[in-house]
Amino acid sequence: MSLTSDEPIGVAVVGAGYWGPNLVRNFQSSPDFRLAWLCDLDVARAKKVLGGYSTVQPTDDLALVLADENVAAVAIATPAGTHLDVAMQALAAGKHVLVEKPLAATYAEGVELVAEAERRGLILMCDHTFCYTPVVTRIRELVHSGEIGDLQFLDSVRINLGLVQRDIDVLWDLAPHDLSILDFILPAGVEVVSVSAHGTDPIGAGRACIGYLTLQLSTGAIAHVHVNWLSPIKVRTTIIGGSKRTLVWDDLSPTTRLAIYDRGVDVAAPEELGDEARRNLLVSYRSGDMVAPALLEREALSTMVAQYAAAIRTGTPPLTDGRAGLRVLRILEAASASLRAGGVAVRLDTDGGIS
Repeated sequence: MSLTSDEPIGVAVVGAGYWGPNLVRNFQSSPDFRLAWLCDLDVARAKKVLGGYSTVQPTDDLALVLADENVAAVAIATPAGTHLDVAMQALAAGKHVLVEKPLAATYAEGVELVAEAERRGLILMCDHTFCYTPVVTRIRELVHSGEIGDLQFLDSVRINLGLVQRDIDVLWDLAPHDLSILDFILPAGVEVVSVSAHGTDPIGAGRACIGYLTLQLSTGAIAHVHVNWLSPIKVRTTIIGGSKRTLVWDDLSPTTRLAIYDRGVDVAAPEELGDEARRNLLVSYRSGDMVAPALLEREALSTMVAQYAAAIRTGTPPLTDGRAGLRVLRILEAASASLRAGGVAVRLDTDGGIS
């Protein structure tokens, strides 16, 4: 269907479970969309999400939704194992598609989705929600502008006493957030070249409940991600070190969510050193100010929904398009391969695979 620049885009949400209600709320409040359907295998659950006075139609019939010519876009919030089938049906029906993370259950399935969307000229977007938070947007600006200097390291901790998933391990459950953020903030030309993973299952759940990822970047920098379902406390902290400044993001801090430290280590360039100093390569420590920039408070999902609308109207790929989802999937599959092999480093091939 064709759209005018100010005409609301007809959209349907598929999945009324954990994440679907959040999408329903944001699509209903967006002036860019008109939510027409909520589709779920449990119609009673869909009706409960919508409430008694909603004009949105609940259904368990996906074919009925996709046959609606007034629906131009679909948002999928179903288990990852169903993403390929549901998204392929939507693309075949000519609908633009937004998919909850991860993009698909496997890298190969993700490749199928990206290829199909590109072949049909349709938008395929991955809901990497954290990338649309004001703090991550600011971090991306600081990294891309060169204000923190060359990226030297990233250290991320995402731990809590969480729900042990039945179908995926802690790496596939929690690490996609951190990996999508890393992919989002990396400067152009910088990419992950190898992944090593360690995990453990101390409670006998049958899958890793605690995981550590180490990623080597093409510049020689390193990224480390710690995820854990079993921690009695909740921690959401990311430290991004640059040659000029270091960023500390504490997502649980109500007052200082992002801090920029002008503190670090300086080493004089070899040509600036005398013979004796060149031999010793003395290090100096820089102790400057800490700045906590003001951040605009806005729900990340509303920003993501606006990005989806802009991509549909202009045909411009969104910031977290299908290929961004593929890059995250590739790292996750490499992490799983490393975990099975006892933590050995798994290289990411330039052609998109792993070796």
